[in-house]
Amino acid sequence: MDSNLRRWIALVVVCLGQLMVMVDSTIVNVALPYIQRDLDFSQAGLTWVVNAYVIAYASFLLVAGRLGDLIGRRKVFLAGVFLFTVASIGSGFAQGAENLIVGRFLQGIGGSLATGVIIAIIVSEFRKPAERAQAMSILTLVIAGGGSLGLLAGGFLTQMTSWHWTFFINLPIGIATLILGALLIEENEGQGLSQGVDVLGALLVTSALMLGVYSIVTAGDAGWTSTHTIGFGGASLALLAVFVLWEWRLANPIMPLRVLAMRSLTGASAARGLVFAGMFTNFFVGALYMQNVRGYSAIQTGLGFLPTTLAVGVLSGAGISARLMARFGPKNLAVAGMSILASGLLLLSQTDMHVSYFPTLFIAYLLLGTGAGTSFLPLLTISMSEVPVKDAGLASGFSNVTMQVGGALGLAALGTVSTDHAKALFAEGDPLPMALSGGYQLGFVLAAFAVVAGLAVVLIVLHGARSQEALSVELDRSEVEAA
Repeated sequence: MDSNLRRWIALVVVCLGQLMVMVDSTIVNVALPYIQRDLDFSQAGLTWVVNAYVIAYASFLLVAGRLGDLIGRRKVFLAGVFLFTVASIGSGFAQGAENLIVGRFLQGIGGSLATGVIIAIIVSEFRKPAERAQAMSILTLVIAGGGSLGLLAGGFLTQMTSWHWTFFINLPIGIATLILGALLIEENEGQGLSQGVDVLGALLVTSALMLGVYSIVTAGDAGWTSTHTIGFGGASLALLAVFVLWEWRLANPIMPLRVLAMRSLTGASAARGLVFAGMFTNFFVGALYMQNVRGYSAIQTGLGFLPTTLAVGVLSGAGISARLMARFGPKNLAVAGMSILASGLLLLSQTDMHVSYFPTLFIAYLLLGTGAGTSFLPLLTISMSEVPVKDAGLASGFSNVTMQVGGALGLAALGTVSTDHAKALFAEGDPLPMALSGGYQLGFVLAAFAVVAGLAVVLIVLHGARSQEALSVELDRSEVEAA
């Protein structure tokens, strides 16, 4: 097979793996009431169907990325897809609450192994800036559109079949990804394990992330100032401090600290985390608004997000975002996209129980898709612009960790504030639909503020970065050569 054709088909394969993981992050949300009824979950226990997945997924991303650098990214990717697929089947056959929670935790580990190396695979396969931008654009489509696609698929499968199929749907996708991935993904020459493996460092960073994400996702129930939240959050920070000190003195650390000195990586990753905090909150609060205030069914709720998915699909799938990035530069496009994204969330904050889908909600979700489609790609491109290929896996894992932790923190914090505000309005005498609507409105406002904070990071931290100018020149030159 022609090597160029192989690369692009391999890109489709890794994007299938990414799609499977992204869809699974939201597909279960619509099915939660049915799962609660069938498996006799308590209300508190039901949250662990989501929390178990988020904790495992975020905790192992850094280690997954570094393993790819050391032993080979194809191996790590295929191992992750295999574990994710097997855990999905186990979750679909779960007969009790505990079985499903364990299955979701294993799904999270598998998802982190698979997606922790995908960006690195793309960086190593596509060396020319224009080609890399096109490949990243397709990945962006999958990341940004996977969440809303999961809501649509979850609503359809749950209403037409049963919640079990929200897990079984991963079997054919997983098998196809495993077979095609083994045949088409080219293995990198890993740095090897001859100099030893930083086992302690891996344990420290994984434990720190696990405790940190756990404290975030349980803070809504335990209270943000509770001993529980402060204790686990403090333990997480302490382990991170020990991890940094340990890495500083090692010759072959699991996470070389030189990577964190790259302003483009840390700044763009922080901005991505804040953007995803806004987007994850939107998926959660938006779904609740449509179902609890507007009275939409599960399928109607999924369809409500369709303008977002379609806008991202047109901008990313057709390569429009890549061409705009080459024309105006990644930083300028990111600023424009994040501004559009924030405006969509602010428009949603004006919705109440009387607002119709057309035109208000339709325009709002179209703006969200346009903003996501024009900001995700440049932020991702900037984050990897200075990373050496040998450290691409670690950088990929770091970028994904900030995205996941940002999303988890934003959803936990903003969701809690939104819920508390709705309870306060109801206690003051507002009818339940009006109280819920007021809580959701506040959630959308705070989500917009998170995106604006990310915009401030781009403008301040990435201001004057030499790599952005160089990247724009390389993209322009590559576009001319391709033409």
